[in-house]
Amino acid sequence: MDLRFGDSKPTDEERAAVDALLGPPESSWEGADRTDADLRWARGGREARDRRDLLLPGLHAVNDRVGWISEGALDYLCRRLTVPPSEAYGVATFYAMFSVRPRPATVLHVCTDLACAAAGAGALCAGIASRLGTTPGAGGTSGVSVERSPCLGLCERAPAALAIRAGDPARTAVSAPATVESAVLAATAPDAAPDEPPAAMAVPQAGDPALTLLRRVGVADPESLDDYRAHGGYAALRRAFALGPAGVIREVTDSGLVGRGGAAFPTGRKWQATASQPDRPHHLVCNADESEPGTFKDRVIMEGDPYALVEAMTIAAYATGAHKGYLYLRGEYPRALHRMRYAIDRARERGLLGDDILGQGFAFDIEIRRGAGAYICGEETALFSSIEGYRGEPRSKPPFPVEKGLFGKPTVENNVETLVNVLPVLTMGAPAYAAIGTERSTGPKLFCVSGSVGRPGVYEVPFGATLGELLELADVRDGLRAVLLGGAAGGFVRADELGIPLTFEGTRQAGTTLGSGVVMAFDDAVPLPRLLLRIAQFFRDESCGQCVPCRVGTVRQEEALTRIVERTGAGAADDIALLREVGSAMRDASICGLGQTAWNAVESAIDRLGAYE
Repeated sequence: MDLRFGDSKPTDEERAAVDALLGPPESSWEGADRTDADLRWARGGREARDRRDLLLPGLHAVNDRVGWISEGALDYLCRRLTVPPSEAYGVATFYAMFSVRPRPATVLHVCTDLACAAAGAGALCAGIASRLGTTPGAGGTSGVSVERSPCLGLCERAPAALAIRAGDPARTAVSAPATVESAVLAATAPDAAPDEPPAAMAVPQAGDPALTLLRRVGVADPESLDDYRAHGGYAALRRAFALGPAGVIREVTDSGLVGRGGAAFPTGRKWQATASQPDRPHHLVCNADESEPGTFKDRVIMEGDPYALVEAMTIAAYATGAHKGYLYLRGEYPRALHRMRYAIDRARERGLLGDDILGQGFAFDIEIRRGAGAYICGEETALFSSIEGYRGEPRSKPPFPVEKGLFGKPTVENNVETLVNVLPVLTMGAPAYAAIGTERSTGPKLFCVSGSVGRPGVYEVPFGATLGELLELADVRDGLRAVLLGGAAGGFVRADELGIPLTFEGTRQAGTTLGSGVVMAFDDAVPLPRLLLRIAQFFRDESCGQCVPCRVGTVRQEEALTRIVERTGAGAADDIALLREVGSAMRDASICGLGQTAWNAVESAIDRLGAYE
């Protein structure tokens, strides 16, 4: 390991931020005042390697306190963790929410992704820049850096902006739906900005007793553990203890529950494969880094029913033999972070997390790890690399995570929606759960509906409902031109294809994908070529750059779409042919799903919608 530190020194504030996380340095090797005695020893070997996973929290600590990460702060953090500065620099520059260049203490992230773009994000950015006397990415004279951001997960309230002001503690303010005035207020006076509306406002069906996954949102106080238990909370965990680990896995398998993140892998098989591994310890990871444009269901669950996720993670850990769980949560979700921290602390105080849960002799606890703005970290192995303190780059498979996942140990990874489905599986029983939906797509499904609808939000419907029925619930507007299913990695369908059943097999048969449940409606007022260009820009920005097909292909795709965005018909034919070649190469040769799906939406728009005719 080559440790070469520069001459830059951390400021007192930067040192305090790191020490608040790691504790005071123990020797001069870690940056303490030098003494003769401690020059005789240095932390190393396994003890040093075991601290590498604190790199991402350390970067957050400095960025939260100061607003950016200086060379001196990075060197000090690297000394504390025995990490080569070059590697730490590679990690710090991997994430969009970090900066290694000086910037104002306040950053205003203005979403310019699909739903917000359709709702006027371009004009909003221009208005904010004019009001603050700045340009995107610069501080101007206002002391605010305005940055164009990918999806903030606030699509039901588009357009959206998120202000983050560095300090101790850092302060945040959300403006959604944002106006120039409200966004500027959030940036210049975050403490004076209005509170966000309740999470239930994102659930148009809130209060409907027929709901399964969302039945507590808007009904139970999301910060009250007693209220959660009064509405059926922890009944599933008690049944899990009665069934035993093998019984829980059998119940989940019999229910037909499959992953809700898009891959649709059978949850019971994943749990069984992890539980049967002799290598120890086992790990549990909850993927709450939903970054797909148009997706916000996990945020709504964490904000509106956080104890449900704590209980579901405890059940998954019990079934798979894990005693430590990691909740990897989007850095752009400040309220979800607050709610989950509070819920975990209360559960721990009441004996629902810790060394002896409910007196059953089972030990389990949850640690929250914050993402920092990297879509690729939604891929499970990239997420593991991120937690471990490396760049969030996907790994080749095999070995699969159930064999060698987080820290090289057997790991089960599920997203938020998948995990909370385990609660009704256990409370109502596998046969009753499997009776919901269809034979091959069982249970209820959450859909994030946004765009040209009168009632955007998260909807719960059983698998098998049609796209038209869902859009009718959301009050789709007149003039519907197309619907994007599955987000940027999904595909478009026409306005005359609303009879498609919302199941994994139904969408596959129709030549599209269900994905994670994104449904974005677009009317004739939305310029489709520019929408496709925004999708291409998103994938170019979010490619981790590890493999050539994706790293080069996403750039070539954006270049071709830029050339033809003002040209249609015969003039675009050559570039469309190039797009097909590039898209085919990305789909066939990319390491992970980002590159493999980067061409999907563009291809469907060309073939199904005639986007450039």
